[in-house]
This record gives sequence, C-alpha cells and structure tokens, in this order.
Amino acid sequence: MSMDFDKLYNTYYMEVYSYLMTLARNAHMAEEITQEVFFKALKTKNPYRGASGELTWLCAIAKNTFMDECRKRSRFQNVDEELQDETNMEKLLEDESATLQIHQILHQMEEPYKEVFQLRIFGELSFQKIGQIFEKTDVWARVTYHRARLKIQERMEEHGNKI
Repeated sequence: MSMDFDKLYNTYYMEVYSYLMTLARNAHMAEEITQEVFFKALKTKNPYRGASGELTWLCAIAKNTFMDECRKRSRFQNVDEELQDETNMEKLLEDESATLQIHQILHQMEEPYKEVFQLRIFGELSFQKIGQIFEKTDVWARVTYHRARLKIQERMEEHGNKI
C-alpha cells in the first residue's frame, strides 16, 4: 500500500492543492487541507475502488474536508462575534445612565425578548439553559436574544446612544 500511496501522493498532490486553492483562496489553508486529504486517503476504511478516477476520489475527499473546516471556522467566528456583542453590552451597562435607559426599554419590551435578554445578560445563563427554561432549543434562545439586543439597540439609537 505504501508504494501505491507514494505514487498517488506524488501524482496528484499539486492537482488536489490547486483544487483546494480555488475553494479556499488561502495558500496555508489549502496546504493544510491537502495534507489532511492524503492522510484520510491513507487511513480510510473504504479505499479507492476504481469506480471513478483517483483524482475525482481525492477531490471528493478534499471538498468534504474543506466544507468541514468551513463549518468549524464558522462556529468559532459566531462565538467570537457573540462574545464581542456581549462585551459591548457589558461596557454599556457600566454607564449608569445607559443602564437606566436599557432597563426602561426592557420594561416596555414584549416577551419573550425581555426575559431572554435578562436571563442572558443579568442571569448570565447559557443559551442552552435559556432554551430549556422555555422548552425550546438553544438556537431559538440565541436568535431571540439577538433580536432583543437589536430592538434595544434600535431604541437606544433613537435616543442618540449606540451599543
């Protein structure tokens, strides 16, 4: 197998790398994923069976690996954006007049936005726990919190404040 694998690697490395460059548009990412593709090809329990060309098989692995990496990076980016949003909100809450204004807006806000926002910011609960309280999913809690935050932001901007 190692002799066949060496030939496979030497024959198709640049083509798989080029394919990944068109997908990723990032040399470092393309190189990392190319290495992972050949590692997966070497370790797979379903080795190449000849149903399609070797390059097609490798590119299918490459595409799936690239998509997995994009999903993983997207999750991390969403977490970073959430942390930034909450940090901005916490800074705003340190300002006493802004805090009063937020509480006034919350007092007038409809449910479930009001309660979800309060549970997240003041109760410091995770989206998963908020979802459990409402017998909904953590995605529902995340979306509801985000909408509440946008409503607060809109109302504060009407009064000249920014979040």
